[in-house]
Amino acid sequence: MADVTDAAFRRVIAGKGKPDVIWTEFVSADGLAHAPEEGRQKLLKDLIYTEAERPIVAQFFTSTPENMKKAAALARELGFDGVDINMGCPAKVINRQDAGACLIKTPEVAAAIIKAAKEGAGDLPVSVKTRIGFNKVELETWLPAILKEEPAVVTIHARTAKEMSKVPARWEFVKRAVEIRDEMGSKALIFGNGDVKDMSDARKKVEETGCDGVMFGRAIFGNPWLFAERIPTMEERLTTLVEHTKLYEEILGGTKSFAIMKKHFKAYVSGFDGASELRNELMEAEDASGVEEIVFKYLNSLSR
Repeated sequence: MADVTDAAFRRVIAGKGKPDVIWTEFVSADGLAHAPEEGRQKLLKDLIYTEAERPIVAQFFTSTPENMKKAAALARELGFDGVDINMGCPAKVINRQDAGACLIKTPEVAAAIIKAAKEGAGDLPVSVKTRIGFNKVELETWLPAILKEEPAVVTIHARTAKEMSKVPARWEFVKRAVEIRDEMGSKALIFGNGDVKDMSDARKKVEETGCDGVMFGRAIFGNPWLFAERIPTMEERLTTLVEHTKLYEEILGGTKSFAIMKKHFKAYVSGFDGASELRNELMEAEDASGVEEIVFKYLNSLSR
């Protein structure tokens, strides 16, 4: 998730309860190819990772095959364990570039991008994250067009791009994706995505659909313990917020606004007495030391 699962948050997740595979935020392949050096260096910050995060997959978006080839080659050079192509983002700013979910409208371009990614990636697996359609469900034509290019994995977000996240995910289409894969004799793994609450819910959806795996998105927001399957104490949540904020400032402080970090405050600080007041106070913090001061002042007040 852009500006959520950045290098700082991924490091926190890896330390609290690591999933089987971690994906980066999506990064512009066009920007990596054409941005001035200063802009390119900012984009490369999104591709920082630690050994603790392995296996880790670099995700890119573009509508230009040559730029995808270069990005995939860069991922291999940087030591990533795989390359993922975002063909599912419904954001207008991405679709105006004919990228993300807009590629559902141009399957021939999508196919060329997968080919280019495989050329650049070498022996790294190439996967695709997409949706069940753009304005309407078109899985019957769209998925075969992808599978013909033999990606290692296709992750299906069980909504159309038009639906964004405004309606419940329809997991019956993940089941249908598995059937299409089997009918074609493809070796690609099918992952499902959309409205998965926790690990128990993920296992249930795997059993119901026959998919090979589940990708979490929003459920991990503010909950890096999700994969460890435990509920943290309020103190753990707040001290982890401080840890997360310090990492954000250390890794991304020179390139990203501190305001981006603040979107995590509500996710971490909720569900207990005084949470709203504490959150309002944290929103006034200007840096990590300010957050630390406010949090520990609050925790010390509880022990009196």
